[in-house]
Parts: sequence; structure tokens; C-alpha cells
Amino acid sequence: MNIDAIRAAAKRIDGQARRTPLLSSPFLDEIAGRRVLIKPECLQHTGSFKFRGAWSAVSNLGDDARKAGVIAFSSGNHAQGVALAAASHGTTAVIIMPDDAPTLKIENTKALGAEVILYDRENTNREALGAEIADSRGLTLIKPFDNADVIAGQGTVGLEIAEDAKALGITHADVTVCCGGGGLTSGIAMALAADAPDMVARPVEPAGFDDVARSQASGKIEKNPSQSGSICDAIMTQQAGDLTFPIIKELCGPAIVVTDDEALQAMAHAFERLKVVAEPGGAVGLAAALFHPDALNHDTVIAVISGGNVDAPMFARALATLT
Repeated sequence: MNIDAIRAAAKRIDGQARRTPLLSSPFLDEIAGRRVLIKPECLQHTGSFKFRGAWSAVSNLGDDARKAGVIAFSSGNHAQGVALAAASHGTTAVIIMPDDAPTLKIENTKALGAEVILYDRENTNREALGAEIADSRGLTLIKPFDNADVIAGQGTVGLEIAEDAKALGITHADVTVCCGGGGLTSGIAMALAADAPDMVARPVEPAGFDDVARSQASGKIEKNPSQSGSICDAIMTQQAGDLTFPIIKELCGPAIVVTDDEALQAMAHAFERLKVVAEPGGAVGLAAALFHPDALNHDTVIAVISGGNVDAPMFARALATLT
């Protein structure tokens, strides 16, 4: 993994992924006590940054592998990204999803043409199930974060942040990144190290799923004890990846842990001030920017909103925090 892989992914993605802007609001600056910029990947195709990594991976397959089809496991955002990328390349996709994933994500994945197989998050090993189906059907497994092409695709977010921040005269910033398995975090960290070395990627995790924070402290990959128990379904992974954690360990600043209530409040503020719809897991980076000022080191924070695939009842719950 290196910056050349990210630049190559950027060329493959050019004209396919949306280039999302940097947004701002003086009201958010006031809450945070510093300048806040938002990178709204919730505006990306399929409502999540995951489209970038999915397109990067599918587009880099050999002709025979692409024709045979792909398989992925995901709580929903990677699922939709792979489904759309596969359909756009004229191939099939099988997606293994937890049965407690938001209904919107399951239905959207099916609508994009993928075959969806549901599993019990607590009692089934999704990696083993994915490998078994991939073997039996001759499919290529595209992991949600521990895949070099996926990481490279996610790193294109960092290239855009570096370029757009430079145009605004910003060279120093904390970049708060929603972190589950670490694909987005590690990709952004590599891009910033190359193109904006005075910016630092900061992993952000939900309380109870702070494996990256604990891994940074211990120096080795730590696991979460549970696979459920947070509203931040998109980033409830068991642990960081074998590819992603070494990059995070080397290039990222300390992780920040936020509560579910803070994620809900961040969703509400994003909608009220920017008219941006974020899902809980996608809003934790903004929650860190708004509610954890003592954890930040710079006068500017760039928060990535990684996704916006949220069911109506959960979004209503977020908006209720404004009253």
C-alpha cells in the first residue's frame, strides 16, 4: 500500500465517483470553538464513500474474475457500493448482510441487482461464510476494508481533502474520520501524509467499539467483545484489519471515542445547519469535531461524514435531540 496505488485508483474512479465538496457553517464553528469543514461523502453514489473502494476493486479485476462475479460482506454501505460497481461493470454480486442491518440498506442493495444473503451477526462468522460461498461459486471476495484496492479507493477522499483545503489556504488540521475496520481511515491517512503532511487523520469510533483506540494503546490489534449494541451499525466491526491497522498505527493521531447520543446530535446539527443527511456511524467524525474539543490539536478540523443511509425512524430520533 502506497500513495501510487491511491493515485492509480483516482484515475480509475475519475468520472465515476462524485467529487464531494468541503462545506462549512458558522453555527458549527461556534459549537466546536474552531473552524469546522465537512466532507459529505453521504452525497456519494449509494450514499456512502464505500462506492469509491468498490469501484476501485471491481475495476481492477482481471476480465475472467470480473465476468465470474464478486461477493462481499457488509452491514450495508459496502454492500451497496459493490452492488452498483458490479452492475456497472456488467457482472453479478452476492452480498452477505447481517439480519439486523437497517431495512433501507438491505432493500437498496437488492434494488441495485445484488443477491442478498442474511446472517446472524452474533453467531455466524461472516468471513468464513463469505469464503465458503466464494469457493463454491467461483466468486472473487471483495472485503469491506482489508483489501488493497478498496483502501486505495477510499484514499481518494484524502486526495480531495488535501487539494481542496490547500485551495482554501488550510495546511494544518485534524481530519476526523469515522472508523470501523479502518479502510477509509488508513486510505485518508496515506493520502494526507503524501499531499498534506501537516494534517493528521484521527480515527473516530462509537463507545463500546473502540478497538482502534485500544489497539493504538497496546500496539497490537485488539477486538471488540460484541458485534451489536450501538446505533452506529456501519462501523461496528470486530477489529481493524491486518492491512489497515499498521497504517493507522504509523500515520494517525489518537482515536476519539464518541457516544451514540453525540452521534445523534451531530446528525441533527448536520441537517439543521447544512441540510445534510447523515447516518449514525457516518456522523461520529462530526460528533468528535463538535463535542470533543480537548481531543483536537489544530484550529481547523475537517470532519468526514462517511454515509447517509439512515432509516426514517432513526433520523427522526436524531432530529428530536434539537427540541
